[in-house]
Amino acid sequence: MRTSAIARRYAKALILIGKEDGNAETYRQELETIVALLDKESMLEQAVSNPLYNAASRRNVLVAVIDKLELSKVIKSFVLLLFDKARINFLRDVTANYSVFADELKGIVRADLTTATDLTEETLEQIRKSLSEMTGKSVSLEAKTDISLIGGIVTRIGDLVLDGSIKTQLQNMRESLKRGESV
Repeated sequence: MRTSAIARRYAKALILIGKEDGNAETYRQELETIVALLDKESMLEQAVSNPLYNAASRRNVLVAVIDKLELSKVIKSFVLLLFDKARINFLRDVTANYSVFADELKGIVRADLTTATDLTEETLEQIRKSLSEMTGKSVSLEAKTDISLIGGIVTRIGDLVLDGSIKTQLQNMRESLKRGESV
């Protein structure tokens, strides 16, 4: 099974617990706290995930860290479950998937916007409002630039891709001309 599918499955199980007990946002914050700590302290991550070290010792280190962070019982149990199932290396992916599920629970959809040039905040806000109207949900927009697009924008909302880039239009024209179709 692929890593992303495994991470998604664990995140889905945790979001169901968070939805049931009303602590979904708390769990997100706690997961992000752990991941931020691991990002900051690479030696800690090594001490917890390196199989060359004794598993019991690694688990003790993880328990000590969780206790210091004063995490909820659910997250403590969840992280230890990941460790016990040899899935602790998936914690970042689980957290990323969990954040998406938590946003969905709050009625927020994430959209990635790629443009050929930087857009003004006003333009980004107009695009965000249009996407909100289109989806019927609040949209969290992440913008980035890619000069290879030549012009236009590409928007991704989940599995939906809205490609209005000049690069794609030129590729489509090229394919049409190869097939002998009129443009």
